[in-house]
Amino acid sequence: MFLQITTTHRPATDLGYLLHKNPSRAHDLELSFGRARIVFPEAREERCTAALILDIDGVALIRGKGDGEGLLSHYVNDRPYAASSFLAVAMGRTMREAIGGRSRERQGLADTAIPLETLVAPLPARGGAGLVRRLFEPLGHELAVEPIALDPMRPDWGESHYLTLRLSSNCRLAELLTHLIVLVPVLDAHKHYFVGDDEVEKLLARGKGWLDGHPERDLIVTRYLKGRRPLIKQALSRLTMEDTSEKQAEAAIDSAPRDTAERRLEQPLRLHDVRLDRVAGELERLGAARILDLGCGEGRLIERLLRCRQFTDIVGVEVSSVSLARAGRRLERLAEIDRQRIRLLQGALIYRDARLRGFDAAALVEVIEHVAPDRLHHLESAVFGDAAPRAVIVTTPNADYNVLFPTLPAGQFRHEDHRFEWSRAEFAAWCERVASQYGYRVRVEPLGEVDDSHGGPSQMGVFTQ
Repeated sequence: MFLQITTTHRPATDLGYLLHKNPSRAHDLELSFGRARIVFPEAREERCTAALILDIDGVALIRGKGDGEGLLSHYVNDRPYAASSFLAVAMGRTMREAIGGRSRERQGLADTAIPLETLVAPLPARGGAGLVRRLFEPLGHELAVEPIALDPMRPDWGESHYLTLRLSSNCRLAELLTHLIVLVPVLDAHKHYFVGDDEVEKLLARGKGWLDGHPERDLIVTRYLKGRRPLIKQALSRLTMEDTSEKQAEAAIDSAPRDTAERRLEQPLRLHDVRLDRVAGELERLGAARILDLGCGEGRLIERLLRCRQFTDIVGVEVSSVSLARAGRRLERLAEIDRQRIRLLQGALIYRDARLRGFDAAALVEVIEHVAPDRLHHLESAVFGDAAPRAVIVTTPNADYNVLFPTLPAGQFRHEDHRFEWSRAEFAAWCERVASQYGYRVRVEPLGEVDDSHGGPSQMGVFTQ
């Protein structure tokens, strides 16, 4: 079985620092079931590839000890050849620091999203290519799936349940490795070792930050834990508790006292109204008809968009069920002809969502600053890469202006849930990078009354394909 990871990040040979492996030599490790070897077939400044090759001793498997189901009691099987839980174990043994996101010499790079290309072959896929896509696409990976024929000389026999998987990603190496180390055994649905309580802890640790919101969460948990009901119940219960806590936090963010605090700070500038009016006007000037309001909150932008008959299909997307319910109640007052132009969807913007494709324009009004910096690239990939509307409008606070708010302490953000607030230079740099990466042009403008030294209180990026 074979796992290959390639990067074109410059210098690409820094991949060796991330994997804690010297690209100039081979790295061997004896395992109880065979030998794992990491080699670098290419190591150039512009492109570097690391390959994990796993040779399994089939006889050692038969002689080994297991839990009955894990003990392979026959000599003819696919274990020495198929990417399975054996590969996951080998990854855990040979790439432990990289999976944990640690690098002694290049920690800044370990914390950075970089271009990565991955090849896994042959990969058992019980559930077919469709399941592979359902598992990997929501995590921001581009997929190429090549089925492997049961017998190349007998095409009438059809395809096997094995395939070659190629992933193209822009993410941290640790994220890619945790996705693989969890999902490869899930696709095989046959772990070779005993699954106990420690596997629940391992799954929750490796799935932190992505498993709780994954559309196929229950299936992943069930297969990873080999269908053992007490363990599945324990894992799902803990994931649900984390999810509930997150939603409660999101609901609290949307609650009146905190919302009022931010608006009270900006109220003298009428900044909230200025933002919404500018965004609605910009969408109209762009000639857009089908609009996404991403992070729609209680639907205040949607109310403005309804005033213009140009907007024929308006979709509000919000992760907080509390805010979405409030938006629904606000819009219930509308005439039936207006309600027919609106749809409200619950969804997280860091995951790809086929429902959001094919729109003319999307608006993210004061949304990005609520996303943790290390997860922002998931939002970029989902919105600009997958949904890919013809235009995207992003607004966010201007941190340069914060010193002009008399009641805002130095160094404090305007909202308790803001994960960052960017200066004008930082926002412009982000806009240029995203535009270049996803094939957009961008125009950056201030929002609100402009101070000569500190700019406007808010700022807007208008992206057009």
